[in-house]
Amino acid sequence: MNNRLLITGGAGFIGSNFVLQWIKCEHAPVNNVDCLTYAGNRQNLADLEGESRHELVVEDICNSGAVSQLLRKCQPRAIVHFAAESHVDRSILGPEAFINTNIVGTFRLLEEARQYWNSLGSADRDEFRFLHVSTDEVYGSLGPDDPMFSESTPYAPNSPYAASKAASDHLVRSYHHTYGMPTLITNCSNNYGPRQFPEKLIPLMILNALNGKPLPVYGDGLNVRDWLYVEDHCEAIRTVLAKGKPGETYNVGGLNEMTNLEVVKTITSILQELVPRKDGDYKSLITFVKDRLGHDRRYAIDATKIERELGWRPRETFQSGIRKTIAWYLQNRDWVENVTSGAYKDWIAQNYAARGAQ
Repeated sequence: MNNRLLITGGAGFIGSNFVLQWIKCEHAPVNNVDCLTYAGNRQNLADLEGESRHELVVEDICNSGAVSQLLRKCQPRAIVHFAAESHVDRSILGPEAFINTNIVGTFRLLEEARQYWNSLGSADRDEFRFLHVSTDEVYGSLGPDDPMFSESTPYAPNSPYAASKAASDHLVRSYHHTYGMPTLITNCSNNYGPRQFPEKLIPLMILNALNGKPLPVYGDGLNVRDWLYVEDHCEAIRTVLAKGKPGETYNVGGLNEMTNLEVVKTITSILQELVPRKDGDYKSLITFVKDRLGHDRRYAIDATKIERELGWRPRETFQSGIRKTIAWYLQNRDWVENVTSGAYKDWIAQNYAARGAQ
């Protein structure tokens, strides 16, 4: 077994930020498997061009033969599994892709990882780790006065996306308890930051505002999320990989509960400060639209366990993280142009036109 990581989904939003942070902070090389769907982008990894410790392998984790071959070739000490379909709205309109990638893909990856793990010597088997990156959406929805999600909160997924991630979590857990494979699971709150595909709330609001387009806010805008800066999340994953106990789950939160409307108003205020709108205030673009089907009212993560046991705590407040995020999008207009293709525009039109935002 080599001192090497196999990363899945490492050209997507969180995965690419993790790979970039890993190469900057750690010594072990990375084999990065990504099938480069709409949200996976080579440009996310442009800073690693010529970096000998990083190899991008364009492949689908559902291809068991290719995964098996890659594991035999690179002999990693750990697999960090980011690859997933992750947008709730897309799961409502087309759930099949979420079943295929998040459930079937995770199962096939686990099976090949188990075969590889079984082939290792005793010491290497003990050192190996399979870290599965998941979401707080598996826990369902909270009322305004309910306690935050902990690692013992029962699963109650309410969207096809959340259900597919819950299923994948259960598979990973079962491979530890049935086969003894040293697995780890992290469940994170809403991520934001550089390189996030602009179908998600924060980049969509930034880009729509800069282009003078409506800022579509679902329902009354009072749905609450806990916001986690992606660099903090990546640091948490590195911490769990280094210190986490096999078979355990760790919740990762940003300690930033805010309503969607508060988030959008914060973005418009910072944009008005940095790039003032000539014909009024960005807030005037806020448009309330028909709510998402089955829209969970509140998510909130209790990250006490990871802080108590592993010593991790987020560095960024929402105010500091959102300023870094807005600055990145302002400075990377070429990236935005490249990812917002005709297919992206068609998706935005399909999802929001029917809700009353053109």
